[in-house]
Amino acid sequence: MTIFPSAWRALPRPALLGLFLFFCAGFADGAMVPFFPLWASSEANIPIGAIGLLFACYAGGELVAAPLIGGIADRVGRRPVLVLSALGVGCGFTALFFVHGVVATAIVLLLTGMCESVLHPTILTVIADVTVPSTHPRWFSLAHVSSGAGQILGPACGALLALISLSSVFLAGGVMLLLGGIVMLVALAETIGSGRGDEGADEAGEEGLSALLPAFRDGRLAKLLVWVVLFEISGNWIEAVIPLYAHDAGTLAPSGVGALFAYAAALTVGLQMLVSRFAETRSALWLTIGAGISTIAAFALLAASPAMISLVAAVSLCAVAQMLVGPLVPTAVNALAPSARRASYMAASSVAVDLKDSLGPSIGTALYALAPRLPWVAGIPLVAIASLGLGAAIGRARNPSRPSEDDATPQLGSAVENYR
Repeated sequence: MTIFPSAWRALPRPALLGLFLFFCAGFADGAMVPFFPLWASSEANIPIGAIGLLFACYAGGELVAAPLIGGIADRVGRRPVLVLSALGVGCGFTALFFVHGVVATAIVLLLTGMCESVLHPTILTVIADVTVPSTHPRWFSLAHVSSGAGQILGPACGALLALISLSSVFLAGGVMLLLGGIVMLVALAETIGSGRGDEGADEAGEEGLSALLPAFRDGRLAKLLVWVVLFEISGNWIEAVIPLYAHDAGTLAPSGVGALFAYAAALTVGLQMLVSRFAETRSALWLTIGAGISTIAAFALLAASPAMISLVAAVSLCAVAQMLVGPLVPTAVNALAPSARRASYMAASSVAVDLKDSLGPSIGTALYALAPRLPWVAGIPLVAIASLGLGAAIGRARNPSRPSEDDATPQLGSAVENYR
């Protein structure tokens, strides 16, 4: 079954709006992330070793909020959650343009992260609500492409704005997410009842708060997410450390950093669907090992030299790694989730990403403060172990030795088999 019918209007409208919001979020992240370390070290006069702590404030807000409100879209609806979270993150990014000082910046990042905690998982939930399981891998690949398209324009726009002021990139990202929130308010219809019956709805109402912590109730999900965190932590060092590494080596100016990450996003947009078709015939373990080898090669190049050719090759290899693994993880999580708790499971998955966004920059910049090449050297064994563990965890989930407590939960094997 294909998700590319002859007319775009035949596609589910909520899913298309979800792709648009992914674009807005990708633009905001692309505009902010590459320039945040440079802004913090130059304009905010923050020590390099402490920059990761500000990143951690943003991710920390997500970590605090996710267990409390992560599954709220299963009870109050997808539409209000998406509207409020998009507007909240947009206001937070915009506020960064006006705030001054480490404490004020940390508070804004913490509140912004709390709003962001439900943004991405709820978008994925909306897409899963209105599409059939056999097409989820391709839709999640399209979500990756949409985010990548935003991450082309975000760094490109940020590179131009950085010529004026590094803080102006926050304003651009905030305005884009505010636009996304307004579009969701006007155009998005509620999808909470799509694809599940009244029995599932009753179950969601009875479960209450316990449904917010599926990772503690489903061992397969918990094991999967542990390996996701380990794999993504080191991969995050590319975004967090390269701006400092390239700037201190005199290889790239701030505008050049933006152009580099715009190139990486363009690579994702151009190749994601091609890589996804290639991946359909490969096992999950093959994909994670391939992603690990690609990331290790990138780290080896960066450890060898901060020259331009090494930077370009490294971000290219890491982009390929994300193309291989990116659509696989949400597909696996969604396949494990009962329909009545779909948003809760996606929120639990987002906690893994939040941990990556918190621990990744903190550890990466701290290692960089000790020695410029230390993040790349330390990352090689970490990626090797994590890629093997992630592939094995998905394989075990596909062939469980015993059924989970949710007998109605769709088996991961059938959904990932469609991906294969």
